[in-house]
Amino acid sequence: MEETNKIQQKLPNQEFDYFKIAKIIISRWYWIVASMMLCYIAADVYLWYTPKTYATTASMKLEDKKTELSDIVPSIGNSGDKNVSRVQTETFVIQSRNVILNAVKDLNYPISFYVAGRVRTNGYELYPARPLNIKIIKFDSLNFYTGLITYKAISKNEFTLGYNINGADVSKTFLYNNPIDIGSTTFSISYADVSKNTVYLFNFNNPEALVSRARGGLGVSEVIKNSNIVYLRESDSNPQFAADIVNAIMKEYVIYDRNKKQQSSSQIINFIDSQLDTISERVKRSENAIEDFKKNSKLMDVNSAAQTQITKANDIVAQQDLLKIQISSIEEAKQHIINGKDNVNVNFTIDGMSDPLANSMITNYNSLLADRYTLIKTYSINSQPIKDIDHQIAKVKSAIIDNINQSILHFHQKIAYLDKQLGGINQKIEKMPLAERELVSLNRDFEINEKVYSLLSEKRIDAQISRSAIAAGATIIEQAQANLSPVAPDEHGIRRNAIIMGLLIGLGVIVLIRILNPYIYDKETVESLTAIPIIGVIRKFPHKMDENNTDILVLSQPRSVFAESVRAVRTNLSFLASEKDSKVICVTSEVAGEGKSFVAINLSSTLSLIDKRIILIAADLRRSKLHKTFHLPNDVGLSNYLANQAEIDDIIIHTYQHNLDFIPSGPVPPNPSELLHSSRMSLLIAALRERYDIIMIDTAPVGLVSDSIPLIRMSDINVFVIRSGKSKFYSATIPQRVDQEYNLNNSVIILNAFEEDLLHSRYYTTKFTGENYGSRYYYYSDYIGYESSGYYVDSNKKKWWDIRRWFK
Repeated sequence: MEETNKIQQKLPNQEFDYFKIAKIIISRWYWIVASMMLCYIAADVYLWYTPKTYATTASMKLEDKKTELSDIVPSIGNSGDKNVSRVQTETFVIQSRNVILNAVKDLNYPISFYVAGRVRTNGYELYPARPLNIKIIKFDSLNFYTGLITYKAISKNEFTLGYNINGADVSKTFLYNNPIDIGSTTFSISYADVSKNTVYLFNFNNPEALVSRARGGLGVSEVIKNSNIVYLRESDSNPQFAADIVNAIMKEYVIYDRNKKQQSSSQIINFIDSQLDTISERVKRSENAIEDFKKNSKLMDVNSAAQTQITKANDIVAQQDLLKIQISSIEEAKQHIINGKDNVNVNFTIDGMSDPLANSMITNYNSLLADRYTLIKTYSINSQPIKDIDHQIAKVKSAIIDNINQSILHFHQKIAYLDKQLGGINQKIEKMPLAERELVSLNRDFEINEKVYSLLSEKRIDAQISRSAIAAGATIIEQAQANLSPVAPDEHGIRRNAIIMGLLIGLGVIVLIRILNPYIYDKETVESLTAIPIIGVIRKFPHKMDENNTDILVLSQPRSVFAESVRAVRTNLSFLASEKDSKVICVTSEVAGEGKSFVAINLSSTLSLIDKRIILIAADLRRSKLHKTFHLPNDVGLSNYLANQAEIDDIIIHTYQHNLDFIPSGPVPPNPSELLHSSRMSLLIAALRERYDIIMIDTAPVGLVSDSIPLIRMSDINVFVIRSGKSKFYSATIPQRVDQEYNLNNSVIILNAFEEDLLHSRYYTTKFTGENYGSRYYYYSDYIGYESSGYYVDSNKKKWWDIRRWFK
């Protein structure tokens, strides 16, 4: 742990560089632009294929007037929060199936017509236009052909129809004005002057089938909370259909509301009429009986005392008859509640139930129905919230019925009380003379029936007046107009989101590629991974190299950026082990292909140019290729010397480069690692120190085999090559681990084949100040931005946008 902390303290400080992040993003601007364009095209394709939806609105005011009903069954009005409960209730009524079904019937839309589109095969609806003259001959609303039928005109006499029967496509030619049977539907088509190049489609509609279409796009909401003005909004793929259906719905609702309000008065009138018919017959019979009795008994009238008793008895019996009529009315209302569905509003109170408890229960019942309607939009019929509110509705309904039963019992108690009073009066009448008593009885029946008849007649007149005074509880404020601007899909929003998504995808690809990248690309990345110093950055070879690296650019193009970067490494090498007269430089890497041999050749070449005696040793005894670079044989070399098969002078070859000698690797031995560990290798290095200023050793990759370890330990400078875009992050830690394991302090790093690639560059900048950086620092440049300075022969590099470069 202590060693780790020590190493970490030697790492240089690196600061977050926002400018580099911007450069990383800009370096792949074409990815971002491409992803934005692709997303934009995808959005356009989506908009092209997606049918447009249009919306229209209308407004309606719900009146607060109460309906006046007769005294027998006084009309309703709910107590409590009237606006909230009524708007919720009326919203349900407006969206009810019956109202919408009547509205659909008003449209008289038996056939839908479409024109076939090249993209959307179901076509574009032509409502309200009817391009074809179709006459329905036989149509069963429960069993008719519902599929699309394709029409194409051929001539003035013939046309073709295409349709699907039992999964098979059928195409037939028909004559105009002749019956056509498709399934169970029969119709004929008259000639219409339409283009022969236009394909029309049509299908037969059942009003029931259009209800779901109208209902699915209908929305009702309050303009302001707790107000009595509502907005109706209809969404549909056809703007004219949306406007027509919402206007028809408002019209049908007004009719429905007026009929509903008149229903109670009409029921009362019908009930009174049925009672009047019965009582009228009784009055006539009583009147005839009195006349016959007077003729037969020659008794014209009764005395005043008897008349008084008759009047009292008549009043009591009349009250009883009215109570019985009220009981009958209440029983009828009770059956209405018992037999009614839960989604039907109880919109009345009953005489005798006007107490606060009854009114509260009815208000609660109405409120629960409205709440249920709201919940049913969100939850299924079998969900727990619906079950809970259904249970509450059932309890309230049961309480209302119990209250009605109590009222009926109360009426019966009144009748029983009146019976007691009537009994006393009847006893007094029994004491009268027989003839007078019989006349009293006949007069009493007549007067009772006449009195009840008069009362009912008055009530009937009141109910008729009340019904005629009833107006609709809603007023249409603003009719819906066809809106030709689509509300969906939102073209601007979709395109905007597509551009944003394209931008995010482009940035996401950049981030993802950086995250998945396992390779080192720049010196800042190396500096963030290890404390071993970098002595230089060798630029990428500007041309394609042959397999054997025979083209040494340091010599062939001395003024190139590449050659200059090699010279920078040469300069920094001169400061290492400066106390030694002869230096041993070992060049290695983690794996093959990172350019260690390439670096060794070019360093040796550039060192030889400053009058240094250089010898390059191909110490990779397994697969060395250095001899091919110099076009030399590999028959005798280092392996022969280490195996005591040759002497030093036998293996040294003088190359065509002045001051540069070369020792090839020789034939591949069976034991390369053991040979390099032998004492003859140490003797060879000691002998070469006497002859050369620099001994450059190209070794095997340290990450693959252990052959290079003895050479690393006896070297004055260990150069570890990291190749930009080839070496992985792990390779940067190897030099430091080797130093720690063998107690060395002479390792340096060269970043080879560097070419600026901003996509993978580290977005931190190394800060070459501070206590934590360490004492070993070597100046070098990566030559970024200097190519156009005019100092190098490859300064006039063509830009990617210069199209002339592609034709050379």
